Amino acid sequence: MSNQLETLQHLKTRTIDLPMEFGPNAVSALVVLVIGFFVSRALARAFERGTARLELEPPLRQLLVRVVRIAVMVLFLMMALQNLGVELLPLLAGLGVVGAGVALALQGVLGNLVAGLTIIVTRPFRVGEYIDIHNEEGRVEAVTLFSTKLSHPDRSIVVIPNRKIVGEILHNYGTLRQLNLTVGVAYDTDIGRALQVIDEVLKSNPRVMRDPEPVVRVTALADFSVNIAVRPWAQVIEAGITASELNRAILERFRVSGIQIPFPQREVRLLGGAGR
Repeated sequence: MSNQLETLQHLKTRTIDLPMEFGPNAVSALVVLVIGFFVSRALARAFERGTARLELEPPLRQLLVRVVRIAVMVLFLMMALQNLGVELLPLLAGLGVVGAGVALALQGVLGNLVAGLTIIVTRPFRVGEYIDIHNEEGRVEAVTLFSTKLSHPDRSIVVIPNRKIVGEILHNYGTLRQLNLTVGVAYDTDIGRALQVIDEVLKSNPRVMRDPEPVVRVTALADFSVNIAVRPWAQVIEAGITASELNRAILERFRVSGIQIPFPQREVRLLGGAGR
């Protein structure tokens, strides 16, 4: 019974002594954390305003702002732990071991992160440009640390992990695209007139850009036709509908102008008499 009373008395004493012993340090640590929160936020905002003048991609600017804020908070957290009497060296060593294990478990995620930083720094493409990679193409809508989002011409969204982009062959169309149309005319056609009609069609279409100037030239003397390459420029998002409009307009103007678009044909001759 006396042992139980002594244990209770000891617990009571420690309950009173602990707040007296660690209370001031705990309050001090809490104050340090609160100050760190406001200081980190203020420094992050000041850094963001300072980098607004630089030509940085939005994801890179956001990353730098977050790094500044986290670094300041970590500094104040270490100060708070010191006020509580925590030994930092063993803690940092333990965090290093845990971090190594987490890094092994999250290799794919870290790979996307490193690739995202590479894309943001090297800038092989920007938001608003049209790219083609891994048999996928679309307009770049967003570049984050882990993935790149494309809007496909069929109005779907394609999300590509960043590690699938870095180190691969990438076709960046920018914001313009050169159409590649081919028109065949008969060999007895007045080529000068045909080129004039095509030029008139291109000038009448508001989607076709005047600068760069469209390219129209004879490219091949094929088996059944003289092939004319029609390569105007248009905005990437309007490339499909522009090609369709030009094909239809050229066909209609050729019919009106009497310009024939030949179709494949073969001439068969029978040699020898009919009785053989």
